[in-house]
Amino acid sequence: MRGCFITFEGTEGCGKTTQVSRLAESLQASGRQVTQTREPGGTPIGDQVRKILLDPANKALHPRAELLLYAASRAQHLTERILPAIDAGLIVLCDRFSDATLAYQGYGRGLDIGVIRSLDQIVTGGLSPHLTVLLDIDAAKGLSRARGRNSSAGLAHEGRFEELDLAFHERVRNGYLTLARQDPERIRVVDASRSPDEVQRDVRRIVDEALTALT
Repeated sequence: MRGCFITFEGTEGCGKTTQVSRLAESLQASGRQVTQTREPGGTPIGDQVRKILLDPANKALHPRAELLLYAASRAQHLTERILPAIDAGLIVLCDRFSDATLAYQGYGRGLDIGVIRSLDQIVTGGLSPHLTVLLDIDAAKGLSRARGRNSSAGLAHEGRFEELDLAFHERVRNGYLTLARQDPERIRVVDASRSPDEVQRDVRRIVDEALTALT
């Protein structure tokens, strides 16, 4: 089978990391070749950029600078990790990609959507995921989950977005749902308010359908 690029999106606390990891284990158990990655980060250089982007101390980071840092991390990620894995025939599972930039920096921060799309075209060369799983959850519930996770797991150093107000996260969620309405064949919405097992059953079904369509 040729390579497959699957991304996971959603607001803070929607359970992306858990679902990506569980899907990777399930696919590998069925004999699939899988690589798992994330944004921002995914490479040594990208991980350095991630520290800047997610550090709560960087409150003065301007939205345009934030946008360009995400673009820089993505450019490195594509060159070093994503494209080689797709070329090698692997299933690439990525925690966030271009839709996150549209949702967070576009709908959330209020930057021009057309400008963001133009920049992303330069970075990605038009690469789009074969499938995007959008884990949708009420913004307040997800934010509460994320803040609790950061506190219990010692992740406060990556909590810059969790410190933003609920109105920001509601704009992000609405942005994601707008993107899903615009591209329903690629972006599949899954109710993430349920148990991890229930969510994973839906995720695996959707992914299996996508993989079958590629064979």
